[in-house]
Amino acid sequence: MRKRSHRSRALVAVAVAAVLGAAGCDAVGGASPAPSRSAEPSPKPTPLWDRSPRSLAAVGDSITRAFDACDVLSDCPQASWATGVSPEVDSLAVRLLGRARAAERSWNYAVTGARMADLPGQLAQAVRRKPQLVTVMVGANDACRATTSAMTPVSEFRADFEDSLRTLRKALPEAQVYVASVPNLKRLWSEGRTSPTGKEVWKLGICPSMLGDADALDAAATERRDTVHQRVEDYNKVLRDVCAEDGRCRHDGGAVYDYRFGIAQLSRWDYFHPSVNGQARLAEIAYRTVTAERP
Repeated sequence: MRKRSHRSRALVAVAVAAVLGAAGCDAVGGASPAPSRSAEPSPKPTPLWDRSPRSLAAVGDSITRAFDACDVLSDCPQASWATGVSPEVDSLAVRLLGRARAAERSWNYAVTGARMADLPGQLAQAVRRKPQLVTVMVGANDACRATTSAMTPVSEFRADFEDSLRTLRKALPEAQVYVASVPNLKRLWSEGRTSPTGKEVWKLGICPSMLGDADALDAAATERRDTVHQRVEDYNKVLRDVCAEDGRCRHDGGAVYDYRFGIAQLSRWDYFHPSVNGQARLAEIAYRTVTAERP
């Protein structure tokens, strides 16, 4: 009887072990992991930067108004690098939208003579159009003052730029922003001073802090120009740094500042503002930045 009892218990143990094994239990009583199902691919997140915006608003100063590009001492918005429809320029709007659509879906709110302090007001007008892309080119007039002491302090320049972006973000959280660097004013002086005509026009008051007494090379004149040059570099650092804090903002990386404008790219009326050819070069830089896969 005892042997049969031991044999019965052994058979029961084997049977239980077989059942537990079939049920998938491990040695410590935990359940074995269930067979993994092939995970469905998660949808790709919508990119923050759209390389094909369908509308555009431009803000800024005389460069975006194409001042002196077509005629003396006058705006020529049809030749603007940002929104113009001139075939000689192929503006950013034309390159992105096509010529016919550019005339309908791009707007130029830049004002000749504008400084950074004017940018919030320009953006307040621009947002009414609900543009998908806003271009910003401003800062030259903050440095182009009657004297170096009258130049916009860097702290104020930063505060106004930050205020401008807040104005934009409050109204259009998803609008994209292209920020152009301030041109190298000292290089423009160096190129333009080779023209007697240009220097005569400069005497009318175009950027006196840099262009005044154009032929003077004494210590005081050199220091004055170096001071303006440094201020432009400080402004460009502000533009770059503030833009970098906004996920939908792209700075040109200093491309406009670094561009070596020659006589062909300068207005034949003042040898300082971009000519039609110069406007086309600015459009190229902007288009490369806006359509690049990465900033």
